[in-house]
Amino acid sequence: QVQMVESGGGLVQAGGSLRLSCSASGRTFSNYVMGWFRQAPEKEREFVAGISRSGGITNYADSVKGRFTISRDNAKSTVYLQMDTLKPEDTAVYYCAAGWSTSVYSGRSADFGDWGQGTQVTVSS
Repeated sequence: QVQMVESGGGLVQAGGSLRLSCSASGRTFSNYVMGWFRQAPEKEREFVAGISRSGGITNYADSVKGRFTISRDNAKSTVYLQMDTLKPEDTAVYYCAAGWSTSVYSGRSADFGDWGQGTQVTVSS
């Protein structure tokens, strides 16, 4: 099992940027595909981005492609989500997730077994 703690959320104006971090502990971080998901009020949790174990392959939801960048530092057991050109519709609680036998191309939350507690991102118009 991997324990994760997200940080970096907050309130930002539309067009601004935020960088989320997710620090992991427990099992070997580099053995896990990592993902970011988000959930807005009264909406289903949705996939945002995923990154392979080595960091060489990334995958993005169409809604964030070109604006968000996922990266990881296996030496620090941390995954990041750089969010640029933020829009009000990006407002949500953002969660990082770890998948043991998951494909980086999976956008299904059920494929990720361990989750952080979430961090709120609010984008004002």
